[in-house]
Amino acid sequence: MQIKDSNSGTVITTAPQDMPKRSWRTWLIGKPLPTADAPQEAIGKLIGLAVFASDALSSTAYATQELLVILVLAGVSAFHYSIPVSFAIVALLTILIVSYEQVIHAYPNGGGAYVVARENIGEKWALIAGASLLTDYILTVSVSISSGVAQLVSAFPSLLEFRVLIAVVMVFLVLLLNLRGVRESGKIIAVPSYFFIIIMYVLIIGGMIRYFTGGLGVVVDPPAIELMDIAQPVTFFLLLRSFSNGTSAVTGVEAISNGITAFKEPRSKNAGITLIWMAVILGSLLVGITFLAFQIKAIPSETETVISQIGRTVFETRGLLYYMVIAATTVILIMAANTAFAGFPRLGALIAADGFLPRQMAYKGDRLVYSNGMIALAVVAALLIVAIGASVTNLIPLYAIGVFLSFTISQVGMAIHWKRVGNIEPGKEAKHGDSTLKFEKNWPIKMIINGFGALTTGIVMVVFAMTKFSDGAWIVLVLIPLLVVGFMIIHRHYKTLGNQLSLQGYGSMPEVTRHRVVLLVSGVHRGTLEGLRYARTISEDITAVHVSIDDVETQKLIKRWEVWGDGTRLVIVESPYRLFLDPVLEYISRLEDQLGSGELITVVVPQFIPLKRWSRFLHSRTADSLRKALLNRDKIVITELSYQVK
Repeated sequence: MQIKDSNSGTVITTAPQDMPKRSWRTWLIGKPLPTADAPQEAIGKLIGLAVFASDALSSTAYATQELLVILVLAGVSAFHYSIPVSFAIVALLTILIVSYEQVIHAYPNGGGAYVVARENIGEKWALIAGASLLTDYILTVSVSISSGVAQLVSAFPSLLEFRVLIAVVMVFLVLLLNLRGVRESGKIIAVPSYFFIIIMYVLIIGGMIRYFTGGLGVVVDPPAIELMDIAQPVTFFLLLRSFSNGTSAVTGVEAISNGITAFKEPRSKNAGITLIWMAVILGSLLVGITFLAFQIKAIPSETETVISQIGRTVFETRGLLYYMVIAATTVILIMAANTAFAGFPRLGALIAADGFLPRQMAYKGDRLVYSNGMIALAVVAALLIVAIGASVTNLIPLYAIGVFLSFTISQVGMAIHWKRVGNIEPGKEAKHGDSTLKFEKNWPIKMIINGFGALTTGIVMVVFAMTKFSDGAWIVLVLIPLLVVGFMIIHRHYKTLGNQLSLQGYGSMPEVTRHRVVLLVSGVHRGTLEGLRYARTISEDITAVHVSIDDVETQKLIKRWEVWGDGTRLVIVESPYRLFLDPVLEYISRLEDQLGSGELITVVVPQFIPLKRWSRFLHSRTADSLRKALLNRDKIVITELSYQVK
């Protein structure tokens, strides 16, 4: 250990650089990383695409199915509307990508919609955006893993009754993977991510070749149409509902803007390029899959996914290529939860740093990731999967409202941002919040783009809220305000605590005029005498207290104390009902009532600490019980004096 003396009287020490001891955590998530390794954990564009874009890319596996679920209400003949609907979704995607490209460069420290709202709209809107994004991340895990399990069940129908259990196990496997760190988990996730992209393009290109050569047929033995209601007419509102369902494909595009700090320098540039890559791949996959689904007359079903129907139709059999499609889709959907595990903790850390979430959320764990946030995400997502029964269709109504609310807030915030930029004189800078603004001559165009984007995403959100309210969307509409209220309560606590701990107007240290020590005595032995010796180092005003539950044993103790107590006052508290804690608390309360200004009571509790862990349950934890009971008392100190025994 190195020790440096400074002129100010402060001593600076450096802790030993030895690696922490190996434990079960080391086996699960890897050896701890020093803080100095943080720059090495940053990721490049290729890994970043796998980490932050897997959610958006994987959504192409179920987005087509979800838009067809609405169109089927008008009958199979309405499926040809799926093509223009998919192009409308791509147009929305383009607007969002342009917007978040601007967010990345305007706010390079990450935070996405939360930071944009905080800097431009206000604290409450930032909290709404934050609550929406956190909710979205939870649902991302639930939806992506449930959808992955659905793909697996399509290939192996016998697993249908175990889908909830499989989904929950997958959640915690992804958690373990992410606890190993961004770079390591990214390398692992990159393999299935790029395999999925390749196999999807193989599927689409193969299907297109067969279509143009006249060899693409329709799906054989399609699932039965599960919605047996009377066919509805094709209306604008029905198409709008289909569009809204299909926009599940664009969920996750905000993740890169939230996690900019994970990228290597230049962070904004690398994050921006990754965002464009994601948009191109996402748009082409969505249109391609939707086109093939229409051509083969695929039927949306809980028993067999649209991807499965396309795969066995294009490849004509459930052969190797089919199972490669299913395997790639299943794995990428499960790995898509990684986007949430990358984004949720980082956003949670930002909100925690502002004092709206528990401070523990802002601390990095052994592998330089926000492990507390990851664990919280996994637990909540698993509970949601169990509650919903791992049904993708039941989860989708909950999924999109939160993310589109955050989209809308972000777009409004950016429009305000560009208006502020336009008010700055050319060549000058202006400080606003944590950002430094510079004039940009094309600010009106950017403001119009963001304004139009806000209008579009706002409409989608309203349509979702109206059409999916009774299907479960009300849960999110209630949950987000509750989360915001929770944020405010936590913030109020931290603010009150800060005011109480503030040194402003504190003055001089209050003088302690009397220090009374209460030594709890269960018996006269070495541990008791060690406690007595310690008590005399802090005060001469010592009272030994013994709770009597057996008269014979108490008389023995009195006689031994006369020999070993060295004249220290002994108080016997009789306990007719053989209680220990209540009589001690009552005695301490009587002493507390007698305290004057500047007086303190220290309760010394000799505590046996067995060296063998298995034997610890053989001894009572008196100090723990007293500490909990006296925790809220200002002038009482609990001191646990450990006495180690074999």
